[in-house]
Amino acid sequence: MAPERESGTRERTPAGATATTRPRAPRLDQPRPPRHRFLPEWDPEAFGRLSEKIARFLGTGRFIVWMTVVIVLWVVWNVAAPAALRFDNYPFIFLTLMLSLQASYAAPLILLAQNRQDDRDRVNLEQDRKQNERSIADTEYLTREIAALRMGLGEVATRDWIRSELQDLVKELEERRHHDGHMTIPVVPAVPAERTERSPGRDADDR
Repeated sequence: MAPERESGTRERTPAGATATTRPRAPRLDQPRPPRHRFLPEWDPEAFGRLSEKIARFLGTGRFIVWMTVVIVLWVVWNVAAPAALRFDNYPFIFLTLMLSLQASYAAPLILLAQNRQDDRDRVNLEQDRKQNERSIADTEYLTREIAALRMGLGEVATRDWIRSELQDLVKELEERRHHDGHMTIPVVPAVPAERTERSPGRDADDR
C-alpha cells in the first residue's frame, strides 16, 4: 500500500509544478507597465497647438512681409555680391528648394490645424444642439405651466366679478326693501283673555 501512495504523490506533484509555471493574467486593479517602443513618442496635443500657431502665423501679413524681404535679400546677395561669396547662383536652385520645402511642410500643418478646428466646431455644435434641446424642453414645460395657470385662473373669482356680484346683491336687496315698504302688513287678531287664562284642572286635562 505504501508504494501506491508514493506513486500517487509523485504523479500529483508535476501537476502542481506545471500550474505554477503557467503565465499569470494581468491584474485589472493595477496599471500596465510601460512598453518599450523603438519609435520616438510625442504629445499630440502639444504638436497640434504648435501646428495651429504656425498655421496662424503663415496666414498673417507679417509672414508675407518677412518672406518677401528674405527672398529679395537672397536674390540681391547672389546677384550683386562677389562670386566667391555667392552661395546660390542663378537660377537660384537652392532658393527654389527652400520654398518647396516650406510649402510641403506648410500644407500639412495647415490641414492639421483645420482638422483640430473642425473637431472643436463639432464639439461646440454638439453642445449647442444639447443646449437647444434643453431650452426647447424648458420652453414646453413653461408653456404647459402657463396654460395650467390660465385654466386655473379662469375658475377663480376676480375682483371685478366679485364687485359686480356685490352690486347685483345690493340692488336686489334695495328692490326687496322698497317692495316690502309698499306691502300691507297683515294684522294678527288678539287672543282673548279667557283663552289665555286657563284653569289648573283644564291644563291637567290637556296634558
